[in-house]
Amino acid sequence: MNYHNMKNRYIYFLSTVAVLVWSACGKQQKKSTVMPPTPVSVAEAQTADAVYYDPYQGTVTGLNVVELRSQVAGFITGIFFKEGDVVQKGKPLYEIDRRKYIAAVNQAEANLASANANLVKAQKDVDRYNMLLQNDAVARQTVDQAEAAYQTSKGDVNVAKAAVLTAKTDLSYATITAPFTGRIGISQVRLGSEVSPGTTLLNTISSEHPIGVDVVVSEQDINRFYGFQKAATDSTFKLQLSDGTTYKEPGKILTIDRGVNNQTGTVTVRIEFPNNNDVLKDGMSCVLQVLNSQSGMRVQIPYKAVTEQMGEFFVFVAQDTIALQHKVVLGPRVGANVVIMSGIQAGDKVVTDGLQRLRDKGKITLGKPAAAGGADGKAGAPKQ
Repeated sequence: MNYHNMKNRYIYFLSTVAVLVWSACGKQQKKSTVMPPTPVSVAEAQTADAVYYDPYQGTVTGLNVVELRSQVAGFITGIFFKEGDVVQKGKPLYEIDRRKYIAAVNQAEANLASANANLVKAQKDVDRYNMLLQNDAVARQTVDQAEAAYQTSKGDVNVAKAAVLTAKTDLSYATITAPFTGRIGISQVRLGSEVSPGTTLLNTISSEHPIGVDVVVSEQDINRFYGFQKAATDSTFKLQLSDGTTYKEPGKILTIDRGVNNQTGTVTVRIEFPNNNDVLKDGMSCVLQVLNSQSGMRVQIPYKAVTEQMGEFFVFVAQDTIALQHKVVLGPRVGANVVIMSGIQAGDKVVTDGLQRLRDKGKITLGKPAAAGGADGKAGAPKQ
């Protein structure tokens, strides 16, 4: 074998080795692109009792609120209450200078007495002239004039009686009394203040036992509240105060406004609550919790198992060694869990950890099962 043949064989050998090495590297590289299974934790979807409420923003309002205004003019000469106290029906609250109204009553009574005296005289004249007329001792015209004077005197008496009634009414208006039992506010006038009839605001009084809560609901919810008006339980309505505490007394529907506001498409509903301990005050803000009709035994999963994409919600369900993505409809939050209205069933194993790297039909390896979460049967989120 000469030198050239040996050289050619050596070059062929090196080429063959290079091809084999390149092929092996390519296979190794291709093999390395296969994603390993994703380690995940799962939790089993369970059916549990879920009692949850829908929140509506509300305002506490007195069932009877009256602005106190004077019906007569004068100066304030007496204030007979402590601001902020509960006053009983009929209790005197303010007094306006009564002297001229007392004088007006006295004058009206004097005018009535004079009118009665004139009526008595007119009656006697009629009787006398009628007797003389029977004996043809007086002209018929004189009798007619006497009878006309008598009728005039009767009218004067009626006018005088009306004047007395008016004067006594004005005198009674000089003392402003509580129209009902309720809590009175801060006085808007002081001793010596001049008031004008019908215009000067003296104070405001409102009833508190019981008290109402007004909420505004959409017209889509009207039939729901009409149903509550016919049949409701002590757990239908609960009140959450502005400090986060829950009012202990149950409520009931007092009234639903007569119609829908055509500007907003809403209607006002008034819920009545007992208020024996004066916890609720007129004007307070609160949240009315209304029992959701879908409360009951519902499928629940840990809330951390839910992912959101473009406003839709998904969970991954583990099946053997793969994870399948399911679209779900959420109910309210219940503790650490969330109610699932549709999309999965009880017994499905949902992925709770390892979601970031997971894709639909991706391979998985199961780790330690996750805790199901603390469902306490009470929800604090709105319906979905």
